[in-house]
This record gives sequence, structure tokens and C-alpha cells, in this order.
Amino acid sequence: MKNRTEEIINHFKKSWTETEDFIDMLIETGDFEKLIPVRNFIEELKNKGKWKYFRLGTSMHSVMFSRSIDFGLRDDQKYIKIEVINNGNDYEVVFRNAKKTYREYKLKSLSDIKLEKLLLTLERTLID
Repeated sequence: MKNRTEEIINHFKKSWTETEDFIDMLIETGDFEKLIPVRNFIEELKNKGKWKYFRLGTSMHSVMFSRSIDFGLRDDQKYIKIEVINNGNDYEVVFRNAKKTYREYKLKSLSDIKLEKLLLTLERTLID
């Protein structure tokens, strides 16, 4: 059991490193300064040890937190997606799976208590 736990944590850790590297590359090479607050948010969570609880994924304007061990999500797996909108002045935060939206917020700051509560809710779901 201990080896499986270590394997999962290593998968999660690798996803954080890859996501950080991808966002850094976007910021450095193009018009993606609006991702700087997202990058700082990821760093803040990482410093709090949250990398042990979530797998990260990314696209050009969003980052996703899940409890999936593997890359890609099944329809029933829950995740939180944070998307930068309005030229980086707002964030759309959605807690959902492929079929259902559980919560959706438009936030001015990533330090909003609503996002913190969503992450805690996701953290309490089973890893699969």
C-alpha cells in the first residue's frame, strides 16, 4: 500500500512540475502575462503541500485540478477548472465532471474563499 501511495504522489508531483513549466513557457514567450496570478497561485498551493493532493493539467488559458492518477479524465471524475477571462481581470472557476456542473463562480481574486472551499471539497474526494 505504501508503494502505491508513493506512486500516486509522484504522479501528482510530476503534473505540478509539468504545469508550472508550461505556464512559465507561455508567460516567457508570448502574450500570456495574464497567467502570472495563476502561476503565483499554483506556487502558493505548492508551498502549502497541496501538490500531494491534486493532479494538475493545463491549456492555454486555464488550469485544472483533479484527483485522477492518470492523465485525462473519465466522464465521472470531478475536477476544478480555473480559466482566466476578461484580459486577466477575472477568473471563471467551475467544479464539475463531464456531465454535471456542481459550482460555478466568476471571481476577482484566486484567494477568494469560494475557491478555497472548492479545493477542499475536491481534496476530500477519492483518488482514482
